[in-house]
Amino acid sequence: MAAPLFPRPGDALIVVDPQYDFCPGGALAVAGGDAIMSGIAALAPRFDHVVVTQDWHPAGHRSFASSHPGAAPFRTIAMPYGEQMLWPDHCVQGSRGAGFHPDVTPAVARARMILRKGMNPAIDSYSAFRENDRRTPTGLAGYLNDLGVRRCVLVGLAYDFCVGWSALDAVAQGFGAIVVRDLTRAIAMPLAGGGTTVDETERRFAAAGVVVA
Repeated sequence: MAAPLFPRPGDALIVVDPQYDFCPGGALAVAGGDAIMSGIAALAPRFDHVVVTQDWHPAGHRSFASSHPGAAPFRTIAMPYGEQMLWPDHCVQGSRGAGFHPDVTPAVARARMILRKGMNPAIDSYSAFRENDRRTPTGLAGYLNDLGVRRCVLVGLAYDFCVGWSALDAVAQGFGAIVVRDLTRAIAMPLAGGGTTVDETERRFAAAGVVVA
């Protein structure tokens, strides 16, 4: 579903993981990821509330393929909390790759909150609202409620993983959710049953009432 974007009081812009490692040349690059950064920076001043998330993994995180001898990136394994995609090492705490892309600096400067996620070495965290065990909150929902936020507008990387999970969890936490499609980029991984992770994300958006603007 498409809709125009009209920021209004009670909206928060959630900028998801605008980091070097998710841009071309990074450890987990999303095609065209760098191309959205200046647009995000231009959009941010239209919002009273801006939150930026930052993937911030300790070295040896269990979601890294390198932590599982013989395992390859982009394969899934069973973890105590469920199925987990294995990734190349990325956004390691303190590394250049974990830093913010310079073109998004104006948006980061406006952020009232920078939320670091994926810090638990045993649990990955795609969503800005909950870790991948689907039980552990990040605290973002309470923070937004305290500000009187009613709707989340989401941009960043990647559309079919961290942006998508964050949008779905925003709805689950009682917020409206709009994803600005032109200010995201997708990984678009193929699925065993056909289609891609983009198709699956958009199916879940439609079922949950997430709006794509």
